[in-house]
Amino acid sequence: MAIERIGGVKTGTGGQALPFCQATRAGGFVFVSGQVAMDAQGEIIDGGIVPQTHQTMRNVIAILDKAGCTLADVVKANVWLDDARDFQAFNRVYASYFPDGPPARSCVQSPLMVDAKVEIDVTAYREPA
Repeated sequence: MAIERIGGVKTGTGGQALPFCQATRAGGFVFVSGQVAMDAQGEIIDGGIVPQTHQTMRNVIAILDKAGCTLADVVKANVWLDDARDFQAFNRVYASYFPDGPPARSCVQSPLMVDAKVEIDVTAYREPA
C-alpha cells in the first residue's frame, strides 16, 4: 500500500514551520492532522469557541478537498476542547457541518497549544480510484 503525504509543511504562529503534513493517505483512508482555528497567516483567530469551531472546520474541509474528500467521507473525528464549558456551543456548530448525521466521534477536555479553544482531527474513507 502506497502512502501519500498531502499538504506540505504548514506555517504556524509567528511563521514557525510545523513538523507535520496536513494529511496522509493510506489506501482509501485519509488521516487529517489535528486542526485548530488558524488563519492563512498562521494566527489563531479571536472570538471564542463558536468562531474558532467554524474556522477549524473550514481548515478540515480545505484539507479534505486537497485529498479529494468531503465531510461526507469522514468516518471518525477526534475533538479536544480547552474548556469543557464550551461543549454545548461547540456541539451546535459541529452538528451544522453534518446535517445528514455526524461520524463517530470522541471528545475530551485538554489544555491546547497557542490559545486554541478547539482542535479536531478526522479520518475519512474513499474507495481508491
